[in-house]
Amino acid sequence: MDIKREKKSGLRSRRFRTVLYAVLGLCVVALITYGVSRLKPAAPTVERATLWIDTVKRGQMIRQVRGTGTLVPEDIRVIAAATQGRVERILVQPGTEVSAGTVLIELSNPELQQSSVDAEYQLRAAEADYKNLQVKLESDRMSQQAVAAGVHSEYEQAKLQLDTDETLAKDGLVAPLTLKLSRVRLAELANRYGLEQKRLEVSVKSAQAQLASQQARISQLQALLKLKQSQVQTLGVVAGTNGVLQQMQVEVGQQVSPGTNLARVVEPQHLKAELKIAETQAKDIQLGQQAEIDTRNGVIPGHVSRIDPAAQAGTVTVDVALDGQLPQGARPDLTVDGTVELERLENVIYVGRPAFGQSQSTVSMFKLEPDGKAAIRVPVKLGRSSVNTIEILEGLQPGDQVVLSDTSAWDAYNRILLN
Repeated sequence: MDIKREKKSGLRSRRFRTVLYAVLGLCVVALITYGVSRLKPAAPTVERATLWIDTVKRGQMIRQVRGTGTLVPEDIRVIAAATQGRVERILVQPGTEVSAGTVLIELSNPELQQSSVDAEYQLRAAEADYKNLQVKLESDRMSQQAVAAGVHSEYEQAKLQLDTDETLAKDGLVAPLTLKLSRVRLAELANRYGLEQKRLEVSVKSAQAQLASQQARISQLQALLKLKQSQVQTLGVVAGTNGVLQQMQVEVGQQVSPGTNLARVVEPQHLKAELKIAETQAKDIQLGQQAEIDTRNGVIPGHVSRIDPAAQAGTVTVDVALDGQLPQGARPDLTVDGTVELERLENVIYVGRPAFGQSQSTVSMFKLEPDGKAAIRVPVKLGRSSVNTIEILEGLQPGDQVVLSDTSAWDAYNRILLN
């Protein structure tokens, strides 16, 4: 019995040691896991050549905004159809230099041409009627003058007869009744002569009025004929100004109505730039600010001449008047890049504009350590921004080197190693 008891006691002891070792092993594993979890992740290594690194500076910072746009003519002449017609021929193609009298398009309108001919014949008929009326009125005037002359002759005869009767009446050779009849006849003829004189005056005025009326009709027909002839002349559409034909907006055979835009002529020597500036950046642009226009064949200085009061598709149109000589190859609708100078900030801390972060915000940037072999994350408060630079308000000092590249891939790390 004593031997059997010793065997059971040894078995229990071995089992206890096995359980103890297992518990200790689990504790060790738990402690190791906890320690590893408390360790910070190792700093990643980044190739220095792949990073955009800039040095913080102090001095003058020029604030600018940039936008793309096109060159457009300052003087544009839109040529519209003055009359209805059909396009018969297009004589000039876009890109051709034209003068004020260059015929661009020939239109046809048979009805208009016929109405011009009719107006001419109406004028000729009115002029013939005027001459006929003039002759007729002259004949009537002469007849009236003849009647007045006959009455005047009878009046003079009656006057002589009265004088004779009065002389004879003194000697008693003429009866008093005959003398009275002579006096009545003289008075009657005097009255008739006065009426004929007035009738002659009225006939002259009537003739002048009739001739004036006919002359007014002639003037009206002359104006109508001139209008019709001018409309016929407009069937040959001319440029109207010196320049270059930029657009031809009709085709042969097309029917056009008055007011239809046919073509556009521009002066290529007088161009301006229309820039599209993001509405978030256009708030500080003012008239007269200096600008530079890059045509990719030269840079032209200019100034802001107009700011569109409305925004479209997230941009504001800004017109820049060009102050310098146009480079070779500059032409309307040429795509350009423009930069507008907003202001010059004196004695400020600034750095190249990073790929992340906006003005008046706080961002995290990697600042290089003095040995340049590593960079640590630091909070940086940004101020006013420009096209290529941005103001530093807090977090960096002149001489610090920072990474401007996109560092979103290392958001989980506060330190990176540079290889």
